[in-house]
Amino acid sequence: MATITAGDFRNGVTFEMDGKVMTVIEFQHVKPGKGAAFVRTKYKNVMTGAIREESFNPTAKFEQAFVERKDMEYSYNYGDLYYFMDPESYELVPIGADVLGDSLKFVKENMVCTIRSYKGSIFAVEPPNFVELVVTKTDPGFAGNTATNTLKPATLETGAEIKVPLFIEEGELIQIDTRTGEYMSRAKG
Repeated sequence: MATITAGDFRNGVTFEMDGKVMTVIEFQHVKPGKGAAFVRTKYKNVMTGAIREESFNPTAKFEQAFVERKDMEYSYNYGDLYYFMDPESYELVPIGADVLGDSLKFVKENMVCTIRSYKGSIFAVEPPNFVELVVTKTDPGFAGNTATNTLKPATLETGAEIKVPLFIEEGELIQIDTRTGEYMSRAKG
């Protein structure tokens, strides 16, 4: 297994600490006028989502954790299990609702998601960065109102609720950034 030092930390780097996989969220190399340099690090436990901040000596060594990423197509759910199809083997892989959290709120059947696992254990499902979904419920729009800074609530076909500009109508296809949950634009359909 490869070893990395705290001096190698960058955003997104994964490493093992106390038998758990961590990913670097933020880092800052600090060289004080007096005393030894250190790396101020904010990191997240990829399994539990717990975030911690800690300072490390730049020479501190860690085992590099190799997180596997695989694109799989969301097929259907049955109870608390959500089934994703491996595009190579066509095998259906069940993933529990407890692992998914709210990552599927912008995902509908047949969308391709990135499944993240470590040593065969799935810990996260990442939806595409941008998705197009139909608005199923929102207050009527106002003709001629093109203001984009005034927002109203809307329910999407997946059940997720977001804020959209006043001119968006029920039945419209819109683009959403799944990382922020924000309306981007009308979909070019």
